[in-house]
Amino acid sequence: MQIYLDYSATTPTRPEAIDAMQKALTQYWGNPSSLHEWGQRAATALELARMQVASLINALPESIIFTSGGTEADNLAIMGIARLYTNPQHIIISSVEHSAVAEPARQLEQWGWEVTRLPVDKLGRIHPLDLQEALRSNTVLISIVYGQSEVGTLQPIEALSQIARSRNIVFHTDAVQVAGKLPIDVQKLPVDLLSVSSHKLYGPQGAGALYVRPGLELVPMLGGGGQELKLRSGTQALPAIAGFGVAAELALQEIDRETARLIELRDRLFEKLAHLPSLVPTGDRSSRLPHHVSFCIVSPNSSPYQEINTGRITGKTLVRQLNLAGIGISSGSACNSGKLTPSPVLLAMGYSENDAVCGIRLTLGRETTEADIDWTVIAIEQILERLMPKVALSRL
Repeated sequence: MQIYLDYSATTPTRPEAIDAMQKALTQYWGNPSSLHEWGQRAATALELARMQVASLINALPESIIFTSGGTEADNLAIMGIARLYTNPQHIIISSVEHSAVAEPARQLEQWGWEVTRLPVDKLGRIHPLDLQEALRSNTVLISIVYGQSEVGTLQPIEALSQIARSRNIVFHTDAVQVAGKLPIDVQKLPVDLLSVSSHKLYGPQGAGALYVRPGLELVPMLGGGGQELKLRSGTQALPAIAGFGVAAELALQEIDRETARLIELRDRLFEKLAHLPSLVPTGDRSSRLPHHVSFCIVSPNSSPYQEINTGRITGKTLVRQLNLAGIGISSGSACNSGKLTPSPVLLAMGYSENDAVCGIRLTLGRETTEADIDWTVIAIEQILERLMPKVALSRL
């Protein structure tokens, strides 16, 4: 049996998106910037995809800028604002951002910018009062992740962005894990910039988008032909974008039913693993991504870098063992899961360095069934009983 439970890392491209990609490759292969018939067919397909992605977040089509993915969208948001200023200013991010936000913020810091990293509580939540107190006269940008990919916590984005709006400060949110799983309406949500990614919602890898509030000025990162309203030069990757558009349209159609189903499966997995004292849930159970389950493995040993042969069970240990059982999960964010270093997210939430290498994440998707959940529970019980017999099943 093969069970994939790493949908936050990437999703399988749905057949309808593949069909759209194939049509783009065979029928709409012209350059969308060309004026002849071949180019205009491609341009029509491009603008259809733009409307489909815009509808997912209730945005105007012209406010959608296509990128190569969520990372580029985040970088364009942050650097696009920063480059408006000749002198370093002040920005605010959270202490639990994805590296696609944390790294450009670090680069700005090296260039003389001041960066405030808001603390989180033990559930990974930011408190709006902390944002209010962090504001300065030269704060020009706030970037807060909407749904944290490692521990699943949803941030109070509406309250946070309202604080920014009241002070006329640009607000960006990385909504890569949220788009297609929870409703987003940028006509009501007071955000200025919002990042989404195709391959997190059953579209192909290699496409993403940045929502830019109409009237907001950004400085492009790439010089070139001026595509995407001069904000992202380069001939658009139409096949990937076409697949992205179809995936976004179908995600919007299915969101109510699929979100409710995922929440049931998510809660089932939490409940069926609740008897294992060696697994401590991480993140906020009540304000959480609908498809996300995460734990920290509690071990009686103290060394953070020992693995199975000495009894230390890290997140990577369980990932490897479940992979041998045909079950795919991850330890931390997919971008960092290959490294045996303490998770910055868990450290920010107050976990020790020992425990911060022991996080695991199981994320559910369209193909996940109750049988998958139940079989995974059995596999985890057996693995922990074998590797940690003294603590794993003490409540059974």
